[in-house]
Amino acid sequence: MARLLIWLLVFLAVAGPTPKAVAYPGDYSKLSGIIIPGFASTQLRAWSILDCPYSPLDFNPLDLVWLDTTKLLSAVNCWLKCMLLDPYNQTDHPDCKSRPDSGLSAITELDPGPLSSIWKEWIKWCIEFGIEANAIIAVPYDWRLAPSMLEERDLYFHKLKLTFETAFKLRGGPSIVFAHSLGNNVFRYFLEWLKLEIAPKHYIEWLDQHIHAYFAVGAPLLGATETIEATLSGFTFGLPVSEGTARLMFNSFSSSLWMMPFSKYCRSDNKYWKHFSGSSHVSHPAYHCEDQEFHSNFSGWPTNVINIEIPSTRGFDAYPSVTEIPQANLTSMECGLPTQLSFSAREVSDGTFFKAIEDFDPDSNRLLYQLEKSYLSDKILNPLTPWDRPPIKNVFCIYGVDSKTKVGYYFAPSGKPYPDNWILTDVIYETEGSLISRSGNLAEGNPGATSGDETVPYNSLAWCKNWLGPKVNITRAPQSEHDGSDVQIELNVEHHHEKDIVPNMTKSPKVKYITFYEDSESIPGKRTAVWELDKANHRNIVRSPVLMRELWLEMWHDVHPGAKSNFVTKAKRGPLRDEDCYWDYGKARCAWPEYCEYRYIFGDVHLGQSCRLKNTSADLLLHYL
Repeated sequence: MARLLIWLLVFLAVAGPTPKAVAYPGDYSKLSGIIIPGFASTQLRAWSILDCPYSPLDFNPLDLVWLDTTKLLSAVNCWLKCMLLDPYNQTDHPDCKSRPDSGLSAITELDPGPLSSIWKEWIKWCIEFGIEANAIIAVPYDWRLAPSMLEERDLYFHKLKLTFETAFKLRGGPSIVFAHSLGNNVFRYFLEWLKLEIAPKHYIEWLDQHIHAYFAVGAPLLGATETIEATLSGFTFGLPVSEGTARLMFNSFSSSLWMMPFSKYCRSDNKYWKHFSGSSHVSHPAYHCEDQEFHSNFSGWPTNVINIEIPSTRGFDAYPSVTEIPQANLTSMECGLPTQLSFSAREVSDGTFFKAIEDFDPDSNRLLYQLEKSYLSDKILNPLTPWDRPPIKNVFCIYGVDSKTKVGYYFAPSGKPYPDNWILTDVIYETEGSLISRSGNLAEGNPGATSGDETVPYNSLAWCKNWLGPKVNITRAPQSEHDGSDVQIELNVEHHHEKDIVPNMTKSPKVKYITFYEDSESIPGKRTAVWELDKANHRNIVRSPVLMRELWLEMWHDVHPGAKSNFVTKAKRGPLRDEDCYWDYGKARCAWPEYCEYRYIFGDVHLGQSCRLKNTSADLLLHYL
């Protein structure tokens, strides 16, 4: 579901001094950056030989599968064999198997070309700032699998633990974790899995030694509603395939349920209480909901996430196969009076919804099986429960806001065979603090203060505000370079648990802002921050130069012995790279003359390209201590 690319910015400060700056007292060289990509953001390669009939393109070992658009267009049936998994046991297709690629190359580009570029440009950014090659470590995974299968089939979490320990031995310092979208769910599961691998009294010690900071970018902390659309009608993500094909593929992955919406009021008991008390027996978790779940609407979401018409026809005739459709009599489906049912986020995550439609959709039984096996009964963690602040020294939760985002759906029987047996009839969006339907009508519900990032709703992204303490410092500043005149600050703002924090600050409609919520006092020795970026898209936020800049400055501030504040100051933002300098045509000079100068180099084709940082601009960073 997502794509991811921004943590590397941190690395640039993290691994070495900038090319135009003197060496700083902070020892950046000891830090490592570990990137955990999101859904569909790791290359998959063939691990078998598959002869594709009627196509000159076959699949051979190590051939790119995800994402090779050439083979997808010319041999879609062969390509699907290499992508699909058995919906029950998650084994590969008998004719083809795929496995995730390794290293940075697995996440830089999915398919050669600008449209699928992920980390490529930011690797260049890191190189520009002198980051060493072994300072950036990618930990790609098979994003088709549920968390338990990642460990069972690939020993992924064992390898991830070794990655942290190897990075520590190699560079002598802790790592910075950058996770995007589903990568945050993976990291959360790893932290719980780690509790059974390390003695309880050494668990926090291991985290403090190996992880300096955790940057959670675009994390679907309460799930994402787009997962429902992908499950019932298919979501192509721009690929040249039909929605039905996309649905077949998505529902064969056990990870399809990992991002389902769930209630903020329902949790599972701590499975490790006996483990931490010295017992080796891990009890079966009990799932329970607070009274608020049943006394309030929508499970803490803006509205019901699914509204669906149940056809009058049951059983076989409700979803005839493609070969049976010519003989099927659809008269009863057309004439029967359907019943419209609504389902909250809790009723999706506990299986109530799938049980309600199991007579009308063959995928329901498969999804119910995976829901019970890989999520509700998982011995490590039920991922479909809200999570608390990770026990890491420095936690930064970063996401986009103020974009039109889907929060609810209306489905109805289409009268077509499976997998096209449902049709999306309406969509509920959150935008500008209200709920509207696809037709533009206002919808009932409980909208949040703003909207999400076009993919994940605001209430899911902003759940991490609960990780902040009772007193929060808030700063709102323009995203672009600025002199500090438009910076707004509120100190010691009162914050109540499970209540949103809405700053009493103004916004200019022509300016994109970034709002920082920071707390360094509620947990001794630990810092928590939430960054909200206006109009930052879920899939493109990792390509944001603004975010990379803020990550780099924060990490540079952290390791500098002369830092005077708990967080990097937001009072001013000037150019940090040559690309940040530009020509001011109104004043006929380079903008930011304090930091930029006109310096022509052969090959420059316009004035702005010749604006570069001054050689003496190293002291610029001293403004951020």
